[in-house]
Amino acid sequence: MKLIYLIAFFTIPLTVVAQRISNTALYRNVSSPKYFRINYENDYFSATDIYYTQGINLEQVHPKIKGFLTSKLLIRSGVSETKFGIALEHEGFTPTSISNSEILYGDRPFAACLFLKTFAMVNDSARKERLSSTFSAGVIGPAAGGKEMQESIHHWVNAKQPQGWQNQIQNDVILNYQVEYERGLITLGNNFSFSGKVGARAGSFSTKATAGSILMIGYFDNPFTNFLKQKKKTQIHLYAEPLLNLVVHDATLQGGLFNKTNPYTISSSDINRFVFQGNAGIVIKINAIQFEYFQSYLTKEFKTGDTHIWGGIRIGWYLKK
Repeated sequence: MKLIYLIAFFTIPLTVVAQRISNTALYRNVSSPKYFRINYENDYFSATDIYYTQGINLEQVHPKIKGFLTSKLLIRSGVSETKFGIALEHEGFTPTSISNSEILYGDRPFAACLFLKTFAMVNDSARKERLSSTFSAGVIGPAAGGKEMQESIHHWVNAKQPQGWQNQIQNDVILNYQVEYERGLITLGNNFSFSGKVGARAGSFSTKATAGSILMIGYFDNPFTNFLKQKKKTQIHLYAEPLLNLVVHDATLQGGLFNKTNPYTISSSDINRFVFQGNAGIVIKINAIQFEYFQSYLTKEFKTGDTHIWGGIRIGWYLKK
């Protein structure tokens, strides 16, 4: 796929990233053209309640999504294997304390976002290459319902109601485009895989850049050669993904590009431009069911901030019809 090399060449110098919920990652491959998956992330798994506090993603992959209007914006190939999907995603962010109604200067602002993602994965099994593209459209701000969602969750678990959401990032549009390129470098049977990864994200929500690698160890189908059809009914593997992000703009910290009426944001001069993220987890597949548990670590996103750890679970199943 010569097109892949051209895209990778031009996107690396621009901006490259791993988003909070990365449903196209190599180690999360579902060997089927039709599947549904629930992704849930929360820093509860790391015994904290700060910063990136929760993410929910409902994902559907199906050949019919190829005909959607927004799918026309995605990278596709007439000769390589391709999967198309759509996902509804909600993310919430809070400062280090949700017990104060006042603005906590030097801390992370409250923020919530809700958006629809249309994505495609183009796979070249012969070259061990994969190119994923994602178009996201939605809203950041009170319209995303972050305040109401957190209040409802705290009510269900009989916890103290959060304070300070009136100071959140205000309503703004989310329009973002992302490209990720993964290349298999070393493969040892069905037990070991090492790949390289670069990508690019730009738009009103975030403009960032990432380069990293992916290590998979266990007993699994090769995610490049078994892209559309599962060969092994029972699989299990561990993965590790170290990533270096170059940050240009993050609306959850700095506010959107169009609405400048935010009560509080992090100034551009206080943003850490280089941020390291490490993801590690375990994936188990039994017949048509996939289960994943993971933990993520993120270094300081802004000068007065702190490191952050969160975790998550994913449950997916193949659709036979």
